[in-house]
Amino acid sequence: MIVTQWFNQRIFFIFITLIFAISGCAKQTTVVLLPDPDGKLGEVTVTSDGGSIAICHALEATTVKGRQGTPTTPKIISAAAIQKDFAEALAILPEQPVHFILYFQRDSNKLTPASKTRILDVLATAEKRNSKDIIVIGHTDTAGNPRYNLRLSQNRAKAIAKILVSKGVERQHIQTTSHGEMNPLIPTKDNVHEPKNRRVEVVVR
Repeated sequence: MIVTQWFNQRIFFIFITLIFAISGCAKQTTVVLLPDPDGKLGEVTVTSDGGSIAICHALEATTVKGRQGTPTTPKIISAAAIQKDFAEALAILPEQPVHFILYFQRDSNKLTPASKTRILDVLATAEKRNSKDIIVIGHTDTAGNPRYNLRLSQNRAKAIAKILVSKGVERQHIQTTSHGEMNPLIPTKDNVHEPKNRRVEVVVR
């Protein structure tokens, strides 16, 4: 029996590697490691009765022949080969969440002009997926009082939720949360105005 172990991985890695592991025929199993849509990569250890080996590079693969077989030395295979050999497995993968970042004017819950147009992309994605799971997360920079920033981040999240609802998204399909000045996109010292931290992140599943 082949056992796959994973470390520091997101669900995407786990799903991909398990699908590939069981997609092999009874006498041979191939495990391929793919990055997630953001390019992040984990590590997988493939173990059989004959031994174990780790794969930790994008598009790296190992093959095990039979229960007693030893996993082969990992090698990189082409994206074209993956598409050809694992087309059926790839076809049944769930769509990955789409992330959007909307930026705000300083000390305000008003979007920047560029982010106002980005709302259209959020709406188009939600409509295309018929999404019933949209997460809206408010953030601020470190300028000002932390308690005030928490309220401001809440107001930013609520403002985006209100816009989405006004454009036809069902309110019950939206979850809002806020982090205040915690979890900045750009780490800074305290009391620093950083435009990229004045944001709302929208996740459309």
